[in-house]
Amino acid sequence: MNSIPKLLMAAGAVLFIVGLVWMAVGKYIPLGRLPGDIAVEKENVRFYFPIVTSIVVSVALSLILYVIRLFMK
Repeated sequence: MNSIPKLLMAAGAVLFIVGLVWMAVGKYIPLGRLPGDIAVEKENVRFYFPIVTSIVVSVALSLILYVIRLFMK
């Protein structure tokens, strides 16, 4: 089997697991509704930009990948 199908299957499995965890923990951790997220609601328009949530997720993923890289050396 080529490496690309293996990579796609691994990525799909990781996304599936992340989705399950998010469903289970999403009630307790308000990702997407953090203070600092921009939400504008007008009569016919609703605009939402989760800037703080994006920063939190980015920092968390960076730390996780940094720890994984430490163990791989």
